[in-house]
Amino acid sequence: MTPESAGHRPRFSGGPKTARVMLVGQNPGREEVKQNRPFVGRAGKYLNRVLLKKGIDRGQLYLTSVVKEPTPANRKPTANEIKRWMPCLMREIREIDPQIVVLMGRVAWETHRIREIEYMETYHPAAAMRFSKVREKFEKDMGMLRRKMKRRSLL
Repeated sequence: MTPESAGHRPRFSGGPKTARVMLVGQNPGREEVKQNRPFVGRAGKYLNRVLLKKGIDRGQLYLTSVVKEPTPANRKPTANEIKRWMPCLMREIREIDPQIVVLMGRVAWETHRIREIEYMETYHPAAAMRFSKVREKFEKDMGMLRRKMKRRSLL
């Protein structure tokens, strides 16, 4: 798959086209490929639990990733892969036009910023599952997201 063949409907992305909040991860893993849906593996299940705990409806969110294809052995995407897929992500952000974009993990933190959109940086759910200090920060950040959504009447 290439950024050009992804068109305006990238694989492994999902949620309402009218979503006001977008979550961006790294790249799809094995389960995402199998189900052709974002965040459905172990990290996705953890993300679901945290969202539920914080009172955020996943069904209102648009979920995607920087790189729109799996990487060999689910390794971190290379700088070239990130650079190759970034224009596709930027088209996707413009198309969805969210008010808030949550960048989850170092790869997502490289996303170019659009002035009118508020960005939040947090850890990737996979890292939060592994490390308790990261988990605390991630869960605190999801609470902050809820407060931001509430302030903007997005809940």
